[in-house]
Amino acid sequence: MMPSRFIPVLCLFIALGLSTGCSSEEATPEGAATKADAEHAAKSSSAGLPSGHADAGQKLSMAKNAATGQSCVDCHGAAGNAPIDAIYPKLGGQYADYLAHSLQSYREGKRSNALMASQAKTLTDQQIADLAAYFASQPGHLTDLATTE
Repeated sequence: MMPSRFIPVLCLFIALGLSTGCSSEEATPEGAATKADAEHAAKSSSAGLPSGHADAGQKLSMAKNAATGQSCVDCHGAAGNAPIDAIYPKLGGQYADYLAHSLQSYREGKRSNALMASQAKTLTDQQIADLAAYFASQPGHLTDLATTE
């Protein structure tokens, strides 16, 4: 049995919990000024990018880079699933956030590969998001150590 002196304190905690949990206002992420801003912030990727558009990413994946003369599909193959060399990764079906973080890292020089750094150097955040959305939307032919023999 609870001592009677704790009952008012318990009632206070319950009242505070109910008022917070039943509030008609929704919490917004830090820095979000409006509900619309909060919804956009909630939809953004872990890479902090805008929403990607797979159709735009598909077109971009075939566009030749001015510095290298290469496109994504030149090395990674159609839909990112047929690399021209076994050391090149398959991109089709990969997580969009992983692809976006990788491209950002190449662009910022945090990940080193001369060709990829040149490819990513001029990409905008929207282009990175679009490429990530496109390759993530493709059927994946990825395997991991658990599925290989």
